[in-house]
Amino acid sequence: MKERLEKQLEFILEIDKEKNIIRQTHLSGGGRQENDAEHAWHMAIMAYLLREYANEEVDILKVILMCLIHDVVEIDAGDTYAYDEEGKKTQKQREDAAKERIYSLLPDEQKEELIKLFDEFEENITPEAKFAHAMDNLQPLLLNDSNDGGDWREHNVTKSQVYSRQSKTKEGSRILYEYTDKLLQKNIEKGNIKDDTSC
Repeated sequence: MKERLEKQLEFILEIDKEKNIIRQTHLSGGGRQENDAEHAWHMAIMAYLLREYANEEVDILKVILMCLIHDVVEIDAGDTYAYDEEGKKTQKQREDAAKERIYSLLPDEQKEELIKLFDEFEENITPEAKFAHAMDNLQPLLLNDSNDGGDWREHNVTKSQVYSRQSKTKEGSRILYEYTDKLLQKNIEKGNIKDDTSC
């Protein structure tokens, strides 16, 4: 019992480091950049509140846990910005190594449980994974829109980039995708997102 508890507490302290991983997205209203733990917390609350808009019936506890653990690997792997094509080339390799190290701090069956959940999120096949991905896309989009598109402008993000990423939102929630589309169109019209298509 003592050894098991020590492992669990070691993991709990380790994931506190997620608060040090800074994302590109700024807090609403022009605040500082958010950290990974804030992003995960925000997604988890959103998932609970918006669950009625999922395309399919979901196990909401499972979705919430996916939201809370999906970026723990960034403690080692670092945050890969959504539109960093170079960083994406090594993202899976970095995150797989981090997943093994960090989740190995836990007792074996809890390690296996969380790795299975992380992998399910990454594979994006189940209704829960698809809805969690919708939250992962919607959360920074809402913050960015609240900042008048500042992060999109700073990174010269294009229409084709945002729509490619947001395709996962539609898989999790068609209703939330419709809302997303309106926000994106507004920001394209304002010039916050570059229109690189002839559509």
